[in-house]
Order: sequence, then C-alpha cells, then structure tokens
Amino acid sequence: MSVQRSSEGAVVGLRASHADRDGVVDLLSAAAGDGMLTAEELDERVGAALSARTLGELAALTADLPVSSGLCREGEVKDVVRIEQQGASTRRGDGWVVPRRMEIRSEWGEVTLDLARAVITHDTLHIDLALRGGALKLVTPPGVVVETDALVAHYAKVKVARAAGAGDPAVLRVEIAGEVSFGQVVVRSPRRRFARRG
Repeated sequence: MSVQRSSEGAVVGLRASHADRDGVVDLLSAAAGDGMLTAEELDERVGAALSARTLGELAALTADLPVSSGLCREGEVKDVVRIEQQGASTRRGDGWVVPRRMEIRSEWGEVTLDLARAVITHDTLHIDLALRGGALKLVTPPGVVVETDALVAHYAKVKVARAAGAGDPAVLRVEIAGEVSFGQVVVRSPRRRFARRG
C-alpha cells in the first residue's frame, strides 16, 4: 500500500483519532465565528469531520482556511476560543491549551472542559456563556477556582463541588458569566480511578 502525504507532511492515509476529529471541529467552529464559513457550510463540514476515517479526509475540510486567520496550530495559545453548537456535544480533554477567554453558545447540547488534563498558560479564564438546555461541565483539579456570581440562571441548576485540596494556592481562576436556561452548569473534581487487583 502506498502512503501519501499532504503538503504539510501529514500522512493522509492514516486513521484519524477522536482527538483529530475534535481538533478539526474546533478549527471549523473558529472559522465560522470569524465569518469564513456559513452556518450551512459549518454543519456540512462538521458532519464530514465527525465521520472521517483518515487524516487526509480531515485535511481536505480545512484546506481552504488560512492559518493566519486566528486558527492556530496545535499547542499554540489562543486568546479567544468560540464554541457554537446545536444539539451536539463538545469535549476538551487531554492536552488542550486553555485560552484567556471562551465564548460558548450551546443549545440542547453538552460542553465538557476537562481542566485536569489541560495545559494552563494563564491565571484566569473568562467564560461568556449562553446555554439553553443541555449542560456545561467543568472538571477541576485542586488549584482551580470557579466563580459563577455573574451567571444568570433561568429554570436551571448551578452546582459547584468543592474540590479536594481546596486550600491549595489558586493556579487558575475560572469566571463564568452570561445566562443558562433549562440546563445546568456542573463543576466537579476528577473521578478517581481504582487500580485492578490481579
């Protein structure tokens, strides 16, 4: 079997992982937020990204988007990250780089931000939230403080669990502002993993 490479050197025939697909969805969402894609184009490309099997299929979905447009390469710190979705789920997990600010617009979907597995480069994260239905879930290790005083809730639940080691010095302060209707904001500690006995 021959192996093809893209112009950036990626092996296009290799199988794509969940992280690869999520990364492309992030890029597409940012491009739509910057006005480079219409809502219809975004829906079409996100659907194709989520069903893509190879890195080559994913690369084709972002080939016409300029790198200089505020879409950054993996590992680079962004000032603002936008998530806009309807009836979908988004998760930031292993190794995602926490920006200074996030704008989250979600209807009847779920957004999970795992700060226990993130790369934290700033001392404050501002989240501007517009959530209708669904949930925003934050997984917070010791040293992450979450403030929800500026969050307005309509027929919604806001639950902030006290993290183990809450007396530790703050590494990151998360300030959530905006509105949540018919949904929930949940802040919890990472789940413990129990070792199997042989």
